[in-house]
Amino acid sequence: MKPAAAARDAVDGVLLLDKPRGLTSQQAVARVKRLLNARKAGHTGTLDPLADGLLPIGLGEATKFSQFLLEADKRYLATLRLGAVTSTGDAEGEIIQELPVAVTPAQITAVLPRFTGPQQQIPPMHAAIKVDGKPLYAYARAGETIVREPRSIIINSIQLIDFIDKDIKLRVSCSKGTYIRVLAEDIGAALGCGAHLSGLTREAAGGLDLANTVSMDDLEAMTLPQRLECLLPADTFAAGLPRFDVAEEDQRRLVTGQRVDLGVTAATGLCRLYGPSGAFIGIGEVAAGTLLARRLLTQPAPAVQSQNGLSNPVVTG
Repeated sequence: MKPAAAARDAVDGVLLLDKPRGLTSQQAVARVKRLLNARKAGHTGTLDPLADGLLPIGLGEATKFSQFLLEADKRYLATLRLGAVTSTGDAEGEIIQELPVAVTPAQITAVLPRFTGPQQQIPPMHAAIKVDGKPLYAYARAGETIVREPRSIIINSIQLIDFIDKDIKLRVSCSKGTYIRVLAEDIGAALGCGAHLSGLTREAAGGLDLANTVSMDDLEAMTLPQRLECLLPADTFAAGLPRFDVAEEDQRRLVTGQRVDLGVTAATGLCRLYGPSGAFIGIGEVAAGTLLARRLLTQPAPAVQSQNGLSNPVVTG
């Protein structure tokens, strides 16, 4: 008879992890979940094992609001190795073409503006997105090539940071759904020497920054109470939305699925909802002069303010 699994705690909040290279995002989440003894956890955007940097992890109730960070712009520090094209577009693949490199910083700077702004990008075969319920990388590993539909993306800016020998470092600000390895290949093609992505660090996602992360090594060295102190509130994922405070009666109406009449002058769109005590209660949407709840906490958090002005997470168990 198998021994009963150890009980997990109801831990709610957001952990900003500096994911190390070599771990998949799911492996990182599983390790964090174990270290915090949490019942539920999930990340807000995959980082490949090759990549490191900011990986926001939602725990418990905070996972309800992760979609708002998935929609946010991201910023990366990317390293491109010129002169070699690989089967995967990054350093994990086999080199399938080598070309001489004879480019200057001025040529690189001149090429980069071609890749900024709205554009269509075809996802790579070695990607996690699914076709007919199966990730693209599974088809690629089986030697199959699947027709992929182009995706609309926006690259806000590309800045040349460094150029040493055959390696260039670029800082890229982009919309969700952007594949930096595809961008690396396209830049290499434009330079006439080919390129692949040899390193990637996610520096920011929405309003969250790598500077505020905790490393896996530091997290493992902490006690459980110290780890819990690293958590940010559940409303962190929705911090980019405007705040909307509701009265007690209106909160009761929202919780029971009813609309709240605000009048025709109310601004439209999604918003963060807070009850009369100042506690975050969830996400609402204003449309046609009425407010309706879109995603609510199971139990509102106590109204304790953190340094960033958002309510503190509920941590129980």
